[in-house]
Amino acid sequence: MKFGIVGTGMIANFHAKAIGAMEGSELYSCFDRNVDRAADFAEKNGIKSYATIEEFLADPELEIVTVGTPSGTHLEPALAAMNAGKHVICEKPLEVTPERIDPLIAASEVNGVTLAAILNRRFNESVVKLKEAVDAGRFGTISLVEASIKWYRDQAYYDSAGWRGTWALDGGGALMNQSIHIIDQLIHTVGPVKRVSGSMALLAHEGIEVEDTAVAILEFENGAKGVVQGSTACWSSTGHPAEVNICGSEGSAFLADEHFRVWDFKTPEASDAYVHENLMASGGAAGLGANDPNAINFTGHQRNFEEVVSAIHEGRSPSVDCHEARKAVAVICAIYESARNDGAWVGVS
Repeated sequence: MKFGIVGTGMIANFHAKAIGAMEGSELYSCFDRNVDRAADFAEKNGIKSYATIEEFLADPELEIVTVGTPSGTHLEPALAAMNAGKHVICEKPLEVTPERIDPLIAASEVNGVTLAAILNRRFNESVVKLKEAVDAGRFGTISLVEASIKWYRDQAYYDSAGWRGTWALDGGGALMNQSIHIIDQLIHTVGPVKRVSGSMALLAHEGIEVEDTAVAILEFENGAKGVVQGSTACWSSTGHPAEVNICGSEGSAFLADEHFRVWDFKTPEASDAYVHENLMASGGAAGLGANDPNAINFTGHQRNFEEVVSAIHEGRSPSVDCHEARKAVAVICAIYESARNDGAWVGVS
């Protein structure tokens, strides 16, 4: 299938590499409001660039649009693409509030096109194994869970673009921008969240509207209790890994980025040997993207794109469709609402 990219900033390079590695798909075109940047990106990748989004979307050969503009500007290009009959794969977050996501979901249904998100960490083998263990009931009664991002971004990161650190265009700080993938993993594996109580602060940066540190208590529909910690004010020479930890009456698993620190069940199974041989952490590996947002690979994006393309061909919803993408945004926005109201419990809807 032929892909086009809206937004040719840093993240577009990951999209280009991922699409280029896929079989049966190609990067075909791009659009950016910055015409010169789009032209440079097009020349680098050997593709077409367009001066207007109308011309970009009018090309009948274009089939799938990926959106990599700032978070709070996803709505307009995604909506335009779907109204033009194109499938859309959008960077995280799908939009910055559930209220901005709902019109996108409606447009997908009205136009009969696929709207999916980039939730690339879901496609890590370790996350797949973790969800399989939860679905198989290996944890027994899930009791205590945790999602933790203890990352670092220097002041220059926030100063590098006017949209960074704003509520309107970034949608939030350490939770919405950096922690959303880990919060998504927690929801994806453990299940829906019923209500939250949160607290947030701006502790180590200047000139931004949003939080660089936040914590929250989560109550899940299945009765489990959880904690979320997210920060961009945790310096480390190597960067701390992002963690998803699940404990229950029959087992525990602690996942640090792509490898487990703990994989321990009361009733062992033969499949545990594969995890212990291939997916366990060794030593103090640096966190993926913990200190440098460029320090990630494109494999997760590739798997994400491939799954969406397969779903389109098979006429089904992808596992990272718009309804799935809405869940983490709803939880994060509920945490923000709670934090603004002195930690009052807020339901997630």
